[in-house]
Amino acid sequence: MSNSNFTRRGALKAGALAGAGLSLPTLLRADGGYMNAPTGSSVTLGFNVPQTGPYADEGADELRAFELAVEHLNGGGDGGMMNTFSSKELTGNGILGKKVEYVTGDTQTKSDAARASAKSMIEKDGAVMISGGSSSGVAVAVQGLCQEAGIIFMAGLTHSNDTTGKDKKANGFRHFFNGYMSAAALAPVLKNLYGTDRNAYHLTADYTWGWTQEESIAAATEAMGWNTVNKVRTPLAATDFSSYIAPVLNSGADVLVLNHYGGNMVNSLTNAVQFGLRDKMVNGKNFEIVVPLYSRLMAKGAGANVKGIHGSTNWHWSLQDDASKAFVKSFGTKYGFPPSQAAHTCYVQTLLYADAAQRAGTFNPCGIVEALEGFEFDGLGNGPTLYRADDHQCFKDVLVVRGKENPTSEFDLLEVVEVTPRAQVEYAPDHPMFAGGALGSCNPGA
Repeated sequence: MSNSNFTRRGALKAGALAGAGLSLPTLLRADGGYMNAPTGSSVTLGFNVPQTGPYADEGADELRAFELAVEHLNGGGDGGMMNTFSSKELTGNGILGKKVEYVTGDTQTKSDAARASAKSMIEKDGAVMISGGSSSGVAVAVQGLCQEAGIIFMAGLTHSNDTTGKDKKANGFRHFFNGYMSAAALAPVLKNLYGTDRNAYHLTADYTWGWTQEESIAAATEAMGWNTVNKVRTPLAATDFSSYIAPVLNSGADVLVLNHYGGNMVNSLTNAVQFGLRDKMVNGKNFEIVVPLYSRLMAKGAGANVKGIHGSTNWHWSLQDDASKAFVKSFGTKYGFPPSQAAHTCYVQTLLYADAAQRAGTFNPCGIVEALEGFEFDGLGNGPTLYRADDHQCFKDVLVVRGKENPTSEFDLLEVVEVTPRAQVEYAPDHPMFAGGALGSCNPGA
């Protein structure tokens, strides 16, 4: 185990233990055990994704990525990003010599269902880690459950500021970016494209992600001179947004911000185009639509309607760094098409968990926490990345993308127009948008 991978706090703790003739893993193994400590030749991970509901497309791709990650960890396939990862602890021999097995659950994009399936995987299947999800409401709920149970939660696709803000937990970690980062990356691009004299109308998914995305993009655009005309909340279960689009026509707005994701965004954008918004002139300006959080799967669902529309994304398969190319090759070989950002996030989170266990020498959640807090790494498709100890949020570059005017295939629908450097999207741990919660202490559960 290398102390260089610890935070300063973790390194000092490990140093003190070494002076007493102990190592951190030794102490953890002797401290009375921990929840679901593997006793046989295998270790079980729990993958909890939306297999039904408005984010089901994302969930299907997440499961593909989880399956690929397990294959690579167990020595199958070409190893993917294990070959490009700056940490060289993973060798294809499972995790700590144990074969990796997994169980799955359906979150249904509902917090109660997600907690129930995660609880079953922990109590009945002995999962030592839970990952997945494409809803921040689900992520917050399952993260809380994992904290209570003494299990590590490696968040899947969750973009709400609250996940690593007021609802952050010591047992939870997020690789995905958040609403604040999307706004920080998008605002300068929108300013250059559309100017500072704009009137924006927000349609917002009525749950934690939508609220914090709306707050973030409104604050960033108002700071550059835009006026917010209205903010209207829409039910997550909505499929027809016509009644929400119609009032936009007479509002005086010349920009529509769709704080929607997955099937919600596909349907609301389709309705907006059907109402002629993309062809309107308002206040002497072309009417514009902005989608703060984009994905390739959403672009595919919306088809030609995404052309020219800007948004942000955590990762895109067209990136040309060695890690992204390795992952796209592995995923494409196995499934026949390129991965989504949801797939990328879930694959990376699985590797990061496995690597942390290897470096810590234990599956004890407190060992995993020590290994991940303050961990800096590269070679996983986002450039140099930091897992900040203060809130367990990853900081890395953010991509601004737009719908392609002339796509070459059903997968070639978005193009990267800006790689926003990490420094531009960073914020202080006590930023007001992230205040209100305490990280707390690791819970080993037993």
